[in-house]
Amino acid sequence: MGARADWERRIGRRGLPGRDARAGRLPRPGGLRAEAGRGHVTLDWDPVPGVAGYLVYYADRSGGPFEPLDHGGGDVLAVPAGPYADTSGEAGRVRYYAVAAVADGESAGPMSAPAAAAPGSGSGTVRIDVGEVAVGGLDRPWEPMIGSEHLSYLLREDRTGGRVIGAELREALRIARDEFGVRAVRAHGILCDDLGVYTESLGRPVYSFEGVDRVYDRLMEAGLRPVVELSFMPAALARDPSKTVFNYEGIISPPRSLSRWRDLVRSLAEHLLERYGEDEVTRHWAFEVWNEPNIGVFWSGTPEEYFRLYDASAGAVKSVHPVLRVGGPSSAAAGWVRQLLAHVGGSGAPLDFVSTHVYGNVPLDLRPALAAAGREGTPIWWTEWGTTPNHFNRVGDTVFAAAFLLRGMASALGRVGALSHWVASDHFEELGPPQELFHGGFGLLSVGNLRKPRFWALALLARLGPHRLAVDVRGDGALGLVDALAARHDDGRIGVLAWNGTLDQGKVFGDPALDRAVRLRVSVPALPSYTVRHYRIDAGHSNIVPVWESVRDGAAWPGEAQWPVLHSANRLEELVPPSRVEAAGGVVELAFSLPMPGISYVELVP
Repeated sequence: MGARADWERRIGRRGLPGRDARAGRLPRPGGLRAEAGRGHVTLDWDPVPGVAGYLVYYADRSGGPFEPLDHGGGDVLAVPAGPYADTSGEAGRVRYYAVAAVADGESAGPMSAPAAAAPGSGSGTVRIDVGEVAVGGLDRPWEPMIGSEHLSYLLREDRTGGRVIGAELREALRIARDEFGVRAVRAHGILCDDLGVYTESLGRPVYSFEGVDRVYDRLMEAGLRPVVELSFMPAALARDPSKTVFNYEGIISPPRSLSRWRDLVRSLAEHLLERYGEDEVTRHWAFEVWNEPNIGVFWSGTPEEYFRLYDASAGAVKSVHPVLRVGGPSSAAAGWVRQLLAHVGGSGAPLDFVSTHVYGNVPLDLRPALAAAGREGTPIWWTEWGTTPNHFNRVGDTVFAAAFLLRGMASALGRVGALSHWVASDHFEELGPPQELFHGGFGLLSVGNLRKPRFWALALLARLGPHRLAVDVRGDGALGLVDALAARHDDGRIGVLAWNGTLDQGKVFGDPALDRAVRLRVSVPALPSYTVRHYRIDAGHSNIVPVWESVRDGAAWPGEAQWPVLHSANRLEELVPPSRVEAAGGVVELAFSLPMPGISYVELVP
């Protein structure tokens, strides 16, 4: 069986513990409101203290049956808060809605009283008001880390699409550092046998970290640090080396000797401290224990065996230096967080950060779970996050994915320490190398380092200044469809980033009923005038995919003459030429249409 077929067969098998009894004690949300708008229904409700989020249900009749509203993201369906825009209904057809609180990605409480509405005509207009006074700093949860293919890929000298893999992946990571401010890279497989870390001779362990050094040296040369994901299992240490995942056959088995695993982790940490320096590693590096052990495709052992692996790994790291950071469970779909918190509460194992993953949705709010465990303030790292968990899904190359990225990052502000996009580059081989240029890869950058629409979305987000400005969004689809961020630079430049997007992946290529007319009003210091620039990401702007489709003539990859053409066309584009506007009465006003999906960045320069 091929790696892709094997992955699709096993990915749904989750090694989850039994249903948590706490779910039945979760409060029932109140105040559910369903407001009809053009092409959608906006749902909102009264927040429930101490929960991670809410699961939205719908039914065609008032008495049910109610089913979870599936927006097609392929992962956790619950959202951290309202408003929620349901764009999957039919115009004029009433749906009945309910919401339930969730404690995590695995359980939900009782449903609210229902509310009903149908998508209507609506005004199709949204107003965005930006205040002059800063309300605080702008968090940047994309900066701590970004994802990458297993890092031995940095050493590859063969080619995909005519491009040298290792050199181009290194360049992609440098681009992420330079344009987004990314500081670290998180990837799988540093303990895989292709780097020769662990063997045995005459029944005794033999360590070799030369391959790790080659990989991490390349990363450090690019100005980045690693998040040391402790995976996968060396064959000589695996209880069952036949249990593997991905084309590169990462071994997902527990160790046959937990003490030898502990010694390996301790030896690795000691080596890294010696090679890269105590100050460097203790201040800037982190160790994450395994990857998604709550699904069988990544961990062939039991939950209890993972928790013992966690204890052994964390203890080994801390034995080298007490300041080294270690955490987990690095779980899929927000699972096992409360279980790990409960476990380390009993075992006493250190936990410096909590890590988990989600796709196709914005991250849940895990702060209440940490507070309940007496660990309030522990950093929360979503070490994988993206539009879809599925390889070769075309949504990743779309403008829809760009608007999704902004919604997720905005949702994370102020409550998530790191939201790590998975991944930087389409140089990626988990289920085999790409077979064509735009193939639905996970990367922000294509093979050839062409910038996809969601690359530009993150670049615009990073372009915002450090001083966050108050934003008020009102109208037809406000906050559920259309939302905005605004910030000011120290030199007086003001950036307003507005997007129109839905979580509903049935609307990947848009719906005219969801397009909006935007009226933007920005309060500014009393200066004579401003230069206004309006950057746009939509089907016809800052979108390299249709450019390739127009010239490819059936080819899978560009020829040597086509690469320069694509790179010259691969730019962030302006919707209209720059203009000079008078700040009458301390206000700058603009009006523009914003398609769904679509993004506008309006920059005001004194």
